[in-house]
Amino acid sequence: MTTAVIRALGALAHDAAHTPAPAGCDCPPPVVLADRADGTVVRSGAVVAKAHAPGTDTAALAARLWLSARPALADVLLAPLPVPAQPPTAPVTAAERPARPSSYLTELHGRPVTLWPYGEPVDPGDPDAAPWEEAAALLARLHRSAFPAPGLPVPPALPAPALPVPGLPAPALPAMRGPAKAALAVDRMRAARPGDPSTVPVLAAWQRLPGWARDETPAPADRARFLCHGDLHLGQLVRHPAPRGRWLLIDVDDAGIGDATWDLARPAAWYAAGLLPPEVWFRFLGAYRAAGGPALPADGDPWPELDVAARALTVQTAALALAKSAAEGRDPDEVEQMMIGSCARIATLPPELATGNAS
Repeated sequence: MTTAVIRALGALAHDAAHTPAPAGCDCPPPVVLADRADGTVVRSGAVVAKAHAPGTDTAALAARLWLSARPALADVLLAPLPVPAQPPTAPVTAAERPARPSSYLTELHGRPVTLWPYGEPVDPGDPDAAPWEEAAALLARLHRSAFPAPGLPVPPALPAPALPVPGLPAPALPAMRGPAKAALAVDRMRAARPGDPSTVPVLAAWQRLPGWARDETPAPADRARFLCHGDLHLGQLVRHPAPRGRWLLIDVDDAGIGDATWDLARPAAWYAAGLLPPEVWFRFLGAYRAAGGPALPADGDPWPELDVAARALTVQTAALALAKSAAEGRDPDEVEQMMIGSCARIATLPPELATGNAS
């Protein structure tokens, strides 16, 4: 993303962190927390500004923001902040100033922009402290949550100036984007490595998935009925208020209604590939079940339910590994090779297992 947009994001976050802005502010400069194709995140003090991916469906994003702001999910999802009405006070040009805000969503240089309170992320340098059990419990609560059907009134407790306003119909929540992201990862791999033999096992594993897991058909009706996060990994958890608050899920860009096993599939895939230690996987699994997570039976073998989504996340991870390594002009590293190897094993599954409709 351009320096101008990053500067404008910092100005927006700064203004939101200082309402009203103090005279002679001596705050440290904004910090870029992430700058990727799917989003740029800039922090100023206690506020984070995020520019979402180009081409984001803003109606779907608005519905997801509404979901995040629901008081009933305050102990599960980090709630967005209203975008301040005043223009940035930092020295930016008129073209760099955010559009006049409306609720939780505004636009900046053609990109949807949102504001969030800063939360303390998981420490990547301390894997033993990774909050796997907390993540599982949050997912269980999310999956158990009821959601208003489209057209029902929004609860009056919804904080102003949220969209939609109290008394107006609730938005239609979009589908969880997990299968769509898997399909995009495979497309990205194909574009990065056309005709490359290294993609053969990944594509073979992809073709053995049922159509719903490849985003070609709707998910089975008995499973596609839960609130889902859509992209669970440890980078999607923060403590709020920082640094010692409760753990909450962040980044609802892929959230929606869908198959709840998708939220469990990444750790399941890592466990199956040998990347996640068994004791960690069983802690995660046990915490989800103990919290009443509805995606799995309360006891017994979870794999009949997890199998399809776990295989899809294996393919997605391997496809992204091949795409990224090609872009960087290198061979896949050891961890990436393990996921590609998992795809090779998936590709040898008997047809009755490879095309099952589990979960």
